[in-house]
Amino acid sequence: MSEPPKLLLVDDEPGLRIAVQAYLEDDDEFSVQVAASADEAWALMEKSPPDLVISDIMMPQVSGYQFLDRLRADPRFQALPVIFLTARGMTADRIVGYEAGCDAYLPKPFEPEELVAIVRNLLARRNAAAATDSDNIKLEQIERGIKEILVTLGGASGLPQTVAKSEIELTPREQSVLDLVAKGLMNKEIARQLNTSVRNVEKYVSRLFGKTGTYSRTELVRFALERGLTH
Repeated sequence: MSEPPKLLLVDDEPGLRIAVQAYLEDDDEFSVQVAASADEAWALMEKSPPDLVISDIMMPQVSGYQFLDRLRADPRFQALPVIFLTARGMTADRIVGYEAGCDAYLPKPFEPEELVAIVRNLLARRNAAAATDSDNIKLEQIERGIKEILVTLGGASGLPQTVAKSEIELTPREQSVLDLVAKGLMNKEIARQLNTSVRNVEKYVSRLFGKTGTYSRTELVRFALERGLTH
C-alpha cells in the first residue's frame, strides 16, 4: 500500500495547527508535518520534502511571501504546490500571493472541506504533470532506440537497404498501430491519432508482440523494419 501524500503546514497559531492537522489526518488520506515558523518549515523540508505546503502569510520574522520566494528560488521546490492561509481576504492581497507563486489562496476563517478539496486538486495536477514527464522520457528513449535501429539497418540515410517481405499477416488496424509505434508514438498519442481508446491500442500492441514474437517496442520496430512490415 502506497504512503499517503506528505503535507507541510506552516502557521504560528498553535490552535490552528492542531485543528487543521487533525482534520487532514482524520481519514489517513494525508500525512501532515507542522511547523511554527518558516525557518522551522525549511529545516523539515531539508530532511523530508513534502508533496504540498500549506502556509500562513502573516508570520513573525519570515513572512509567507518570503518563505515562498525562498522555495521558488530552490530548484528542488520550484514546482511544489503551495496554498496560502491568511486572515487577509482583499483582492490586492490575493494578487500579491499569486504573483509570488502560490497555487491557491484561502482566507481565514475557512471551511476544512474546501481546504481538502484544494489539496486534492493540486496533488492530482502535480501527479498528472509527473506522469506526462515520465511519458516524455519514455518516448525520448524509444525514439533514440528507433533511430539507432534505422542507422544500423540503413546507414546515415536512416533507410533499410535490404528487407525481406515477411509472411506475417496484419489487419489494417494492426498495420496502422505498427506504423505509429515505428514513429516512436506512445499509446496515448496513437489512440488520439486513430480516434480510439488507449485500451484498444494496448490490445493491438499485444497482438503485434504475439505475431512477431517480440517483447518490447524497440524489438518490435527492429523486427518490422528488417522484414519490410513498416517504413
